[in-house]
Amino acid sequence: MQRKIRMTPVRLLVLGYLAIILIGAILLVLPFSSRMEGGAPFMEALFTAVSASCVTGLVLHDTYTYWSGFGQAVILVLIQMGGIGFMTVVFAFFKLGKKKIGLKERIFMQESVNAPTVGGMMRLTMTILIGTVIFEALGAIVLCFRFIPDFGWGLGIWFAVFTSISAFCNAGFDLMGASGEEFASLTAYSGDPLVCLTVPFLIIVGGLGFFVWDDLKEHKFRFRKYALHTKLVLVTTAILIVVPTLLFILAENELPWQERILSSFFTAVSPRTAGFNVLPLSGPGAVKEVVIFVTICLMFVGGSSGSTAGGIKTNTFATLLLALLSLLRGKCSVECFGRRIDEENVKNATQFVTLYLLFAVVAVILICLMEQNNPAVTSLTDVVFEVISAIGTVGLTLGITPNLCIGSEIVLAVLMYLGRVGCLTFMLSLRTPNAPAAALPLEKVRIG
Repeated sequence: MQRKIRMTPVRLLVLGYLAIILIGAILLVLPFSSRMEGGAPFMEALFTAVSASCVTGLVLHDTYTYWSGFGQAVILVLIQMGGIGFMTVVFAFFKLGKKKIGLKERIFMQESVNAPTVGGMMRLTMTILIGTVIFEALGAIVLCFRFIPDFGWGLGIWFAVFTSISAFCNAGFDLMGASGEEFASLTAYSGDPLVCLTVPFLIIVGGLGFFVWDDLKEHKFRFRKYALHTKLVLVTTAILIVVPTLLFILAENELPWQERILSSFFTAVSPRTAGFNVLPLSGPGAVKEVVIFVTICLMFVGGSSGSTAGGIKTNTFATLLLALLSLLRGKCSVECFGRRIDEENVKNATQFVTLYLLFAVVAVILICLMEQNNPAVTSLTDVVFEVISAIGTVGLTLGITPNLCIGSEIVLAVLMYLGRVGCLTFMLSLRTPNAPAAALPLEKVRIG
């Protein structure tokens, strides 16, 4: 008798993103989706669909000059679904159709946004949907004041909407190729307060996480009332913005002061994990090597759990640092803000970071082997940067992605997918649900 495969919430999440990617690739391969005669090749459409639905931003071609208006719209829909989670979109349709949402659907939604409990899922979903619409609309309105004078009413409004959604969802896709320079991102606005403050604001809000939104909505500015998760996210996020900003101000000391401060702030926010840049990362006038190194570190950490961002997450990073601090202080438990962190959380954080690093190391080795004769790949830093950008769903690049072979493109696509669904989530989806009945004998090993 054939064994039936059980569709668990984790497996639904993994397969759901695969389905969105496949549908997106089919739409992008249509002749009218691109400006190229005969349409885009399937591999290029698939890579773009993965990058958009996994809110990464790594591209093989400039988004504006290569894709038509329809193709850009498909990319934007993929970004939105990937950003807030496809189950959130499903819930929205259920709500509009006045269809009853049962326990099974709530469990699937819980897994989709990594919620701690199934209770209050409808309220959280409405907070996500309403908050998303409000912040994206406000961002688009503000950006209209800059893009309409630069590109006219039609393109200006479209660019503002596209950029706002891409920034809020931490995607990093842009349409600035319309200015005549491909892959320019937002470098034309490095000293512009409107762009350099609005886009990072959207990135930060989208990267804080939906649980933090809910907590802030309920308790307003009463920090003591916040959940431990919210406190960790807010404090870690603040540190990861302030410290890199100061480092970048010191590093990029040739720029005028206003541009220096604004671009440093933007460059500190974007790697977690949006993928926009206002300073060139490669070529003439590129940023200093210390900026590249710090950017890799920021891409590695990423945003927060239950958000539109990727990376190992701020709360994971904070938990591991607190665990190390507890070890140095001789504490038996990990403590913070008058609370003990569950040992299971520390274990999960360690497992997740280990998997994350393992996938990244394997990817670096594979790409180095495949690109050893590629003149576009000049150093190990190029490969490491691209790999961390992919698995962290960032989208920043040193310019080598369009010049990679198909094998390397596949590796990056797999990393983007793993980064969006979560390395640990993907591994759990492959696990058999039947646990062993008895534990094996215990024996200690030496560590360190």
